[in-house]
Amino acid sequence: MALFGRSRTATGAGVLATLLLVLIFGNQIFTEWVDRHTTDTTVRGYFLRTLTWPRWWVTPRDDSGAAARELLANDLRALLLVLFVALVLAVAARSLVAGAGAFIIGWAALIFGAALAAFATEFIVSNPTMLRALTSAAFAAGYGLWVGWIVGIAVASGKRGD
Repeated sequence: MALFGRSRTATGAGVLATLLLVLIFGNQIFTEWVDRHTTDTTVRGYFLRTLTWPRWWVTPRDDSGAAARELLANDLRALLLVLFVALVLAVAARSLVAGAGAFIIGWAALIFGAALAAFATEFIVSNPTMLRALTSAAFAAGYGLWVGWIVGIAVASGKRGD
């Protein structure tokens, strides 16, 4: 029973870290600021734009049907990211080991969760294609690669804290 409590804490820490990343860096105010003030031709701009990947918005950019579909896809993508990370961590919870093992599983959970969320939601936007879905999943996996270490630290800390 104690093992279940430890793994639940590590899973919760990873999900909480993912949720905070999405809420803080994916919100409409932050993403619009990054879009206006950075370019992806600089290292700073590249990392800030990557950090804003799981965008979620309160209102569409305009009144077109495409903007409404984009709003739905982005919001669903952010939600699915958190859910897929939770699923990966829950499945791996029994095998979580302290330290580096928990760190790697947490990091990988964000890579896999992001790629799955991007692939699944790409078919909601206008003119979906398999190539766009694969490209979106590849970019999302890059998001997981560059940002996933934060979730990895949270999972390792949650595992160690018990």
